[in-house]
Amino acid sequence: MGDNRSLRNRKLQMLFAELTDYEKKGVYILINGLPASPMQIVQAHSMREDGAYMRDYVLNEEGDIEELDFHDVKKNDKKIIRKG
Repeated sequence: MGDNRSLRNRKLQMLFAELTDYEKKGVYILINGLPASPMQIVQAHSMREDGAYMRDYVLNEEGDIEELDFHDVKKNDKKIIRKG
């Protein structure tokens, strides 16, 4: 059990470092359409038990990342698509 918690904490630390780097480069960061700091994103991930956040990268004309959006994806939000 301790190993899982340690691994989770390490992943959150890595996420924070990654997002801080994006922020320093001027990348605009959002969660569910609202501006957020790297710490707010990490806190949202750490409190999450069911579901995940999907990343959406927005690129400028040169192909550089200018915006990073995190969208809430819940496991129980499955939609059934029927053909015919």
